[in-house]
Amino acid sequence: MGFILDIIPGALGLIVMYFSTNVACLLAARVLQGITAGSTTILGAIVIGEYSSPVHRGMFLNLKTAALYVGSTLVHILGYYFHWRTVAAITLIPYLIVFAMVCTWPESPSWLASNKRFDKSRTVFYRLRGKTEQSEKELTEMIEAQQERQQIEELSIYQSLVHFCRKFGKRDFVMPVLNYLFAAILLETTGRHIFPAYAVQIISEISGNTGSIYYTFALDIIVAVSATFSSYLIKIMKRRTLLFTTGFAAVVVLKAACGYLYLASKDLIPNAPRVPLSLFALYFAIVNFACAPIPLALVGEIFPLEHRAAGTTIAGILISVTSIVTLKTTPFLLETFKVYGTFTILGIVMAISLVFLYFMLPETKDRTLQEIEYFFNHGKFREDVVRNRNDDKELVQMIP
Repeated sequence: MGFILDIIPGALGLIVMYFSTNVACLLAARVLQGITAGSTTILGAIVIGEYSSPVHRGMFLNLKTAALYVGSTLVHILGYYFHWRTVAAITLIPYLIVFAMVCTWPESPSWLASNKRFDKSRTVFYRLRGKTEQSEKELTEMIEAQQERQQIEELSIYQSLVHFCRKFGKRDFVMPVLNYLFAAILLETTGRHIFPAYAVQIISEISGNTGSIYYTFALDIIVAVSATFSSYLIKIMKRRTLLFTTGFAAVVVLKAACGYLYLASKDLIPNAPRVPLSLFALYFAIVNFACAPIPLALVGEIFPLEHRAAGTTIAGILISVTSIVTLKTTPFLLETFKVYGTFTILGIVMAISLVFLYFMLPETKDRTLQEIEYFFNHGKFREDVVRNRNDDKELVQMIP
């Protein structure tokens, strides 16, 4: 139901845009579309996280991000060849198709369990995942956790309010939010939104060519292909391995591009625009293997069911705030520090975010949502705790 309600403002926005006759109508249309864009980005990750099995969850979450980039590329191409009213009419078609598809979806098993509808939750879970030993175990753990929580939480309205406020100090709420804070910073400092927005200024400073639309197309294609390929990589590689190897490699390539631009600006080396442009192309290819897709995918994995509503709301706010800050400060940075200085600063912040995530972010590949929730509650996965206890018992037995 939530997803259905999220689609409606965007569809209305496109209709308003098509029939708009003044700037106020266009702004209203963009506001409506922004509501859908922001909410479905977060809610889509939650739906995939709750519907899909741990084995396929990472790939599906990445494919969602890749689909977003492919859609952005198609809209840019349509906008180049067609009138904007025509583009608005064309892009309304996917909204109608998605609306019809979403009407056939069952409610999430996790949501049903959190609302004490355990029989329905079990039925939907088997419909989505099948009935295997692994799925039986995951379902049992989820239902037991919800039953235990609901026995504790028979609270009055005042007690419920106090309980809601207290969650902001709980480890299993604070740690996912901190993880997502640095993930959101990482996402925005990759330059994924900055480069297309300020392509004219950036490209003209590097090469003197202001035909930014072609560079925008090239960037869109690079990003879409990289994000799609990353869906395969995330299927065969661990999340942390992919994130940190490609992340730090991207920082090195970015520093090389900035270093070249700086030396060329001081006439210490010949100024060949193809070199920094090629390095930037390589950088965006590498960074979209993990640093851009994984932060968007984490929304569907790291927030425990108890805090999922509040956590994902905060995640949406963090993405919005970091996006606004980077987009609004970039013109000042470009004016003051030029392209090489701006991307050097972004690269430093990006590296700092990666370092923090290295020490905080758990490996979520093939982990159930309940296992990830256990990690944020205890700082370790359940089998690690059991292993440590067994090791302690063996050590005690060895002591004479």
